Amino acid sequence: MNLYKLNRVLHRDLGYFYVGMILIYAISGIAVNHRADWNPNYSFQYKDFEYSKPVSRNPSDMTQINEILSAFGEKSNYKSHYFPKDSMLTIFINSGSIRLDLSTGEGTLETIRRRPMFYEVNFLHYNPGVIWTWFSDIFCVMLIFLAISGLFIIKGKNGLKWRGTIFTIVGIIVPILFLIYYLF
Repeated sequence: MNLYKLNRVLHRDLGYFYVGMILIYAISGIAVNHRADWNPNYSFQYKDFEYSKPVSRNPSDMTQINEILSAFGEKSNYKSHYFPKDSMLTIFINSGSIRLDLSTGEGTLETIRRRPMFYEVNFLHYNPGVIWTWFSDIFCVMLIFLAISGLFIIKGKNGLKWRGTIFTIVGIIVPILFLIYYLF
């Protein structure tokens, strides 16, 4: 097998093998790029409510805490509670919290949910363990190989003899221009 054919075979097969990794890092990369606009890992929902029963500021009285939790179907999700202010009660539940103003009866139920797919790909993007770090390092080396081997897939005027060279040079210049723009 000649070098040209070996390059194409390796480029193709490694491209197939690493398609999952490419998708993981591409999707999580988009999510992380926009983390100032939204939380890519979790979605938050808020529901305002009014609680009409009086609530005393007694930290050890679980009866009234259980009544509040039952009103929202969250009794089995109780974690803890405290009074951050004299007239405020915060109850922590497995998927969020309940905040209740004891003087007005007004409150907010906050629920937190993992964003499907985004949570998982971000988890992997942030390198959860040594084995994954090694696997992703190998993937990065393979990306270098895929980038370089891709330069030699097409022969002739659409390859590096003309068109490929122009696109390669422009593709290198664009990040350099961004680097100059942001650094200087």
